[in-house]
Amino acid sequence: IRFAAFPIACILERMATIGRAGAPGAYDCVVVGAGLGGLCAAFELSRAGAKTLLLERHNLPGGFATSFARGRFEFEPSLHELPDMRSISEATGVVRYLLDDAGLDLGFASVPEAYRLILTDDGVDVRMPFGIEACIAEVERAVPGSRPSVTAYFELCREVQDGFGYLNARARSPNLVRLLRDHGDFVRTASATAAEVAKAVGVPKRAHDILFAYWCYLGVPADTLSFPIWASLLHSYLSSGAVIPTMRSHEIAVAFDAAIRRHGGEVRYNARVDRVLVDDGAAWGVTTASGETIRAAEVVCNASPTAVFESLVYPASERPQAALRAVNARKHGFSVVVVYLGLDADRETLGLTDYSYFIAPHMDTRLLYDSLYDLDSDQVMQASICLNSAIPDCSPPGTAIVSITAGIRPEAWSCVEADDYFRVKSLLADKLIGQFEAATGARLRGHIEELEVATPVTFARYTGAWDGVVYGYEPAPWDSILPRAVSLDRERCLAGLDFCGGFSYRCHGYGSSILSGKAAAERTLARLGRGGGR
Repeated sequence: IRFAAFPIACILERMATIGRAGAPGAYDCVVVGAGLGGLCAAFELSRAGAKTLLLERHNLPGGFATSFARGRFEFEPSLHELPDMRSISEATGVVRYLLDDAGLDLGFASVPEAYRLILTDDGVDVRMPFGIEACIAEVERAVPGSRPSVTAYFELCREVQDGFGYLNARARSPNLVRLLRDHGDFVRTASATAAEVAKAVGVPKRAHDILFAYWCYLGVPADTLSFPIWASLLHSYLSSGAVIPTMRSHEIAVAFDAAIRRHGGEVRYNARVDRVLVDDGAAWGVTTASGETIRAAEVVCNASPTAVFESLVYPASERPQAALRAVNARKHGFSVVVVYLGLDADRETLGLTDYSYFIAPHMDTRLLYDSLYDLDSDQVMQASICLNSAIPDCSPPGTAIVSITAGIRPEAWSCVEADDYFRVKSLLADKLIGQFEAATGARLRGHIEELEVATPVTFARYTGAWDGVVYGYEPAPWDSILPRAVSLDRERCLAGLDFCGGFSYRCHGYGSSILSGKAAAERTLARLGRGGGR
């Protein structure tokens, strides 16, 4: 009789508590998603001795860091340069971390130049070298009299990057007094936009246009882009050069997978997580699409907080209102359209003289950004590469690989009807190829052996990314890395749940995603009582 009168909800709660981590067969941590952040988190957890399970919905690791084959060509799905920071301490250099700290067996090829920028309406065609002094000299050549202001600008960028070095060395929230004392300019510019700082330092507009080519790697126009984020990206790339994996970015993902297994971690593919199980404000495991419930003391998600809090946290009554407000306040970044070309002639024959091309009518980033909402706009900026310029043997002899990438808002693609999908893809590809040919003088159309086009729909289906977004949340000044880092503890709305990847506090990008996984693992290990969390 007493059992019949006992509330059913209490019975279920007790049953859930019995099933939490700590019971036989439970894991110390389940990592959801084998993107670079999730892979790095699982690696760090497993090598620290934590019983770790990595679950991935796809049949291979990497997310956007993978590759695919068409005919005799192997393509990179996404842009993937890493700044070669081997002269910087281990904490701030992702390449050093991968090779020396993580000890992954990887090969890297150096990118030959920073970029070639062609602004067709403004008559700009410059090749930017690596090295700060060389960059300053090139900008001075193109914009006489700009040297003093550009030099001061780069010095400020360096100071900001030093501030990031301090944050990178800490998994927990930073010591604000020390941060202000040792990295004052980093703090003072935290709420400033890239446009505001350039104006304050006195950088001429034409010089700023030349320096701002990388803005499309962040997806936010200069008038709203957080200066610290921008400064760190610009200085890290231009100061020491950049590298790419010799066997495509999938090489990094595969190396992480092997290292996880070597340290006793478990990896499962074709294992989609449908629920993050929560009880009384604490995550205690996950349920997969096959119906399996897996217990864990901690859950680390490489998926976006938007997806987790709006659909994965179960039961829905455990979804914290504070978390829902936070994700709804943030703006998702944009997605991309990518045209992959396998060409039946070598790059010299085709007239491809450079590795990295940024091509746009101008560098009015606000106008270029607003055009991301319009599939028919002619205000398009593309970031394109010829992979053979960095890795000559990446394709068969006498051939070349070119990929053309242009940003697009998922909202723009949502108006495309299913029956019209392939026609719209073809028109976009033709427009981007024509823009590239007109700007560079190269002739691609007569040599196309393989052509593939990816859209936000492709990336949503392939990676499970929210709306096909490739750029996480937009790093506006109020929501850039410093505010996010300071708010890490306050925004942890559920015990036992942490995040990594492009939607985490470090913002997006290959390097940031990897190091976000390292930081998430350190925080998790500290909560497990296994060290970590400096």
